[in-house]
Amino acid sequence: MGARRGRLLPALLFGTTVIVEITAVVLSWRLEPVYDTLVYAVFGLTTVGVGAVIARRRPENPIGWLFCGFGLLNAVAADLAQGWGLRAAAEGWPGGAIGDGIAAINWLPSGYGWTLTFLLFPTGRLLSPRWRYVAWLGAAGLVLSGLGWSLSPDRGRDFATGRNPWATDSLPTGVFLAVGMPLFIGSLLAAAGSLAVRFRRSSGTERQQLKWFALAAGVAGIVLPITFVLWYVTPLAGVLAALVLSALPLAAGAAILRYRLYDIDLFISRTVAYVVLTVLLAATYLVVIVALGTLLGRGSAWATATATVVCAMLFRPLRGRLQDLVDRRFNRSRYDALHRMADFLDAVRSGRRAPEEVRTVLREILADPGLDLFVFLPESRRYVDLDGADRDVEDGRARIILERGDQRIGVVLHDSPAGLGPELLRRVVEDSGLAVEIARLRAELRLQLTEVKASRARIVAAGHAERRRIERDLHDGAQQRLVSIGLALRHAQHQLGSSPAAAGSTLDGAVAEVSVAIDELRELARGLPPTQLDSGLRPACQDLARRAPLPVIVEVPAERLDAGVEAAAYFICCEGLTNAVKHAEATRVALRACRDGDHLVVTVDDDGCGGAAARDGTGLTGLADRVAALGGTFRIQSRSGAGTTLVAELPCGS
Repeated sequence: MGARRGRLLPALLFGTTVIVEITAVVLSWRLEPVYDTLVYAVFGLTTVGVGAVIARRRPENPIGWLFCGFGLLNAVAADLAQGWGLRAAAEGWPGGAIGDGIAAINWLPSGYGWTLTFLLFPTGRLLSPRWRYVAWLGAAGLVLSGLGWSLSPDRGRDFATGRNPWATDSLPTGVFLAVGMPLFIGSLLAAAGSLAVRFRRSSGTERQQLKWFALAAGVAGIVLPITFVLWYVTPLAGVLAALVLSALPLAAGAAILRYRLYDIDLFISRTVAYVVLTVLLAATYLVVIVALGTLLGRGSAWATATATVVCAMLFRPLRGRLQDLVDRRFNRSRYDALHRMADFLDAVRSGRRAPEEVRTVLREILADPGLDLFVFLPESRRYVDLDGADRDVEDGRARIILERGDQRIGVVLHDSPAGLGPELLRRVVEDSGLAVEIARLRAELRLQLTEVKASRARIVAAGHAERRRIERDLHDGAQQRLVSIGLALRHAQHQLGSSPAAAGSTLDGAVAEVSVAIDELRELARGLPPTQLDSGLRPACQDLARRAPLPVIVEVPAERLDAGVEAAAYFICCEGLTNAVKHAEATRVALRACRDGDHLVVTVDDDGCGGAAARDGTGLTGLADRVAALGGTFRIQSRSGAGTTLVAELPCGS
């Protein structure tokens, strides 16, 4: 039940603030400048909204409840009370002076709310028990200043009637203000100083949180005193104060909830760099305008055009130089990371370091000893490590894809480092792209050389095995049969003189043996290019189709090609057709070949059961070796149940 209340109470406070601000806007509408009405409503909603989110997600942190409290107080005591006072003065309603008085005094409790926020930010705890005296002194200043401000006869300008109805001469309001305001402002400044003390003692996440809030507080510290001085001079002072104050709860919420926490260094450095750049370019523009205006005359279009061109030419180099200088001072981690990578790339270009060291450099820069770098091989569509071993990139870690142009070259797998923001992390990884590309090309070359060596070894081994098979088959089969035929013929020769009939029978047996020997020799010759290749690849494929026990589509050009290319294409068709008949249970096969530039693309497609793969010792592995020996590529597309497609690209000249 307590947890449920903890979730509902922030929403209830925010909803109440919305109702109060809508009522305040309706009451104040067109009785004061519209921007004044809306800006302060936004400020109140922002403060309570951020507080509600913090209270809901970090209920143990009192800052969320503090924002909800003094944000709602500000909505009621400032916006609603002021709206009632304005409407009462315009319409003759009662209680207008009460509304004006409450609105005039509200800035004091709101300011005290910021004193407490500064003391507690970001952990919700004081730096030490001694800092509670600052809070007590601020509370005393709040009470004294509130009495002096609300009862002072000099505060008539805060009321629609021009007179403070609560003014009294019986109390020393001037003394109250003289004592209370220094206490109040001093406690506020001391609380702001506690942020500096906390920052010096902090590290890691807490330091980044303080940077976010310190940036907004620093801007507020510059702007708010100016608006205080100009409060009764221009109405824009109040608007500017509301906008600056709105940034404080937003920055506090982002810091406490740790939203893009490490972007603050980038934000600060970019802000400083662009402010300085703007000042320098404006100064350059004015100097050129004045100088050329003196020579060419005031209002000269040439002076304006020349100044614009000079600023445009200076923008890019000046921005880079300034950003580098600002990073060195305000964003040292970014400066060091980028310069370490740049130094490594210079060493790679000069040959002093190997590109494969990029993984080690990234691990050092990102402080992630478990970081992995895998390169992408576009031809085989797979990732390998820098040694060429296949790797799986789906291991649950964060990853950054590396690309050069439209070409993917690799992927970095990492555990998000605690000291770098996502923008800097990606920048460092992307800057390493040159070294990664060189390492990828070298890994690809090593793999190709390894594959060529293995392919050559398999071809040599296959040649030896084939020669031994032919020798064995000739010795055990055809050779023995021919010897037996020779003996039979010699026996028939002797029989011709004594028993011609028996000789005829012996000759008939020898003829039968000759037929068997011919069949055995044909079987031995299988795997060698057929005689049909003498007429070209198309007749050879058509002969395969005629002898096949299933329908075969043949789409092969009639042109003649190199004999080695035709033989390789023929064996691809033979192997694909044989596999479709023997293993795939196919009902249809298509043999296709076409010219694609300086390559012959051979395709064997069937509608069988699929699941084919090149394994050691299989015919498909032999085909892959044969194609690789010619400098071509060989692919197998064979999903289970979806048929098989063999695709070979053979270089054949132009």
